[in-house]
Amino acid sequence: MDFKNNVQIKNRKARFEYELLDKYTAGIVLTGTEIKAIRLGKASIAEAFCEFKDDELWIINMTIQEYSHATHFNHAPKAARKLLLQRRELKKLHKDVTNSGNTIIPIVMFINDRGFAKVQIALAKGKKLFDKRETMKNRDNKKRLDQIKKTYNA
Repeated sequence: MDFKNNVQIKNRKARFEYELLDKYTAGIVLTGTEIKAIRLGKASIAEAFCEFKDDELWIINMTIQEYSHATHFNHAPKAARKLLLQRRELKKLHKDVTNSGNTIIPIVMFINDRGFAKVQIALAKGKKLFDKRETMKNRDNKKRLDQIKKTYNA
C-alpha cells in the first residue's frame, strides 16, 4: 500500500511555552473515522496535554474534526485517546511527572511509513516569563543578523 505520509500536525506554541527535556514517539489508539480525518489534516494538538490514568498515558483535549463522509458512527472530536508506549518508558515518564512536577505535551502528530498515526511527545518544564522574553529576544536578534548578512551578500 502506498500511503501519503505528508501529514504533520504541529504544536507551534510548545517550544515557546515549555522547555523540552526528553522526547518520545508514541502510537495512538484511533477509530476508523479518526484516522481518516487525520489523513485529511483535520486535527489540532495546540491545546492538548497528556496525563496518566490507571498507569496508562492518555492525550487530553486533542481535537480531531468529524469525518465528513461518515454516517452516524462518527467519533467525538475532543475525546481522550490512549497513547501506546513501552512499559519502561511509561514508568520513567510517570516517575518524572509525579516527582518533579513536569508535564507531558504533544509536539507533532504524523503518519509513519506504514500508515499509522504517531505522536511525538515531550517531557516538558514550563518556562517563566523572563525565559519567554529571552526566547523572543534571541529570535529577533537572529532575524536581524540574517537581514544584515543578506544585504551585505547581495
